[in-house]
Amino acid sequence: MTGIQFVTDEKGHKIAVQIDLKKHGAILEDFWDGLIGESRRNEKGIPFQKVKADLIKQGRLRG
Repeated sequence: MTGIQFVTDEKGHKIAVQIDLKKHGAILEDFWDGLIGESRRNEKGIPFQKVKADLIKQGRLRG
């Protein structure tokens, strides 16, 4: 695949990857978003009504 190069150690094991962000930036962003989502899997959610009320209170949303 063009725009992607693997960095290997002295034994030929892949240890890193270099990605051309001009070619594959969107794919990398999707991958990063997935990692962020996975890291937040066990976080407690916030009810929609609370978020809405807070935004109205801050003046960022009209009620």
